[in-house]
Amino acid sequence: MSFRALWVVSHEKGEGATVRFSRRYPTVERRARSLAGSRYVAVPEDRVIPRLLLTELGLAEPDKPFVASRDDCSRQQCSPALELRVDGPGEKTLWPLLTITHGGLIVACLPLIEGPVEPRPPLPSQISVSQGLAFLSGLQAFLCGPGPKLSEPEVLANRLASLPSALLQVCPLGTPLDTLTAGTPPAPTAPVPGGSQKQPAWKAGLHKGRSAVTVTVTETVRSMQYGKKSRQDLWDVYGTVVCKCEVEGVLPNVTVTLTLPPNGSPLQDILVHPCVTTLDSATLSASSMDDGDCSMFSGPYKFPFSPPLEPFRLCSYTSQVPVPPILGSYQLKEDENQLRLNVSLKLHESVKNSFEYCEAHLPFYNRNLMGNVDVKVSAGQLEVSKEKNLLVWVLGQKFPKSRDVTLDGAVHFSSQTAGPTDPLCTGLTAYIKLYFRVPDLTLSGCCVDQHSVQVYASAKPRIVTFRELVSSEYYIWNSTGDAPVLPGAIMM
Repeated sequence: MSFRALWVVSHEKGEGATVRFSRRYPTVERRARSLAGSRYVAVPEDRVIPRLLLTELGLAEPDKPFVASRDDCSRQQCSPALELRVDGPGEKTLWPLLTITHGGLIVACLPLIEGPVEPRPPLPSQISVSQGLAFLSGLQAFLCGPGPKLSEPEVLANRLASLPSALLQVCPLGTPLDTLTAGTPPAPTAPVPGGSQKQPAWKAGLHKGRSAVTVTVTETVRSMQYGKKSRQDLWDVYGTVVCKCEVEGVLPNVTVTLTLPPNGSPLQDILVHPCVTTLDSATLSASSMDDGDCSMFSGPYKFPFSPPLEPFRLCSYTSQVPVPPILGSYQLKEDENQLRLNVSLKLHESVKNSFEYCEAHLPFYNRNLMGNVDVKVSAGQLEVSKEKNLLVWVLGQKFPKSRDVTLDGAVHFSSQTAGPTDPLCTGLTAYIKLYFRVPDLTLSGCCVDQHSVQVYASAKPRIVTFRELVSSEYYIWNSTGDAPVLPGAIMM
């Protein structure tokens, strides 16, 4: 398995993207040309990679417009292998392009397909896909470090500077020998460990150095709020537990325990990583179909496992919570050449009033660009995007003591230049989209106590735990318009 090219791309919301690092392997590219023959597609130059990559990932715009080649219903993206559409005559594509996105950083690679490119071989038969994703996971951990936050700019710059020397060790001539780990570049490890235990085939090397175990619990909340009695508001919560175990030994034993508060809702739909050795049957028996079942298992949830070297998802779950963290109301009315806006947001009393960030985006489609904006907010600050089609309400890190904030005013569309279009948001059909992250909080109350993490190894490791709540697809629709969702629809 070899790589034709590697990229590290940084991007920010509403800003352009930049290639921070790239590496191409001419010997691998020569093999790709020989294998593909007349169907060979060359790797584009680095200057066009960010635009092609962000378009394929749907990150080209903060509120992305409809792109038929990417968003059409007939094209369903159901695999980790993307198609990179290359500019030029004909429909040339590079496949499979593998990516991992972490905050404002994208790591991507183009593995070599050993064999004919047409017809495309099935993904399960391509070991280069699974190995490529494992390598990207290690690369992302090496650049970003442990924990949920992206490294500080100077730390990231230092690690990017050390990346060429690290790749010489772990990926000489485009063929990976091992995955990268967070921190300093790894030293080569002996292929056969000492002792009586036999090293499993899925574990490419052994950890040497200081021992540490990092566990991150991330809960993601989605919501659709309509502000109408005829339509029921929808929300759901799903969580993931990601572990990185830097522990010496061939098959060290680690146990992570998830706990809930006394009144917490039981976890449901639990899926575990294959490295988990044993599991209580009650943990796996609960599903979201068992709503209202008081006998559901409410923990503690113990997960014993022998960890791989790279960061991995230990388990995922869903949870039923009674209310969404932020309740909102949005009223939009048209008056001549202006729109009257009235927005109110309320932070639920059970949610910690301490955000890493909190923003409300109000896009306007199928209209001319904004002219005069006469809008007042009770907290935070209001910004107009440079494209003049989006209001960004920056709420900051705290709601006021009342936990209520309001926005009221009018937006005039005096420009003669047409703004972006959207086939769904016509007339008064409009929405607010919330972006927020709350550290040290989960809606279900699920957490990992440092003292509950048990590690059976020669050296006592440092235990680090994180938890956080983040938003995803969190919409508040204009109650005076028609939301494009049928009543009683189930969020997918």
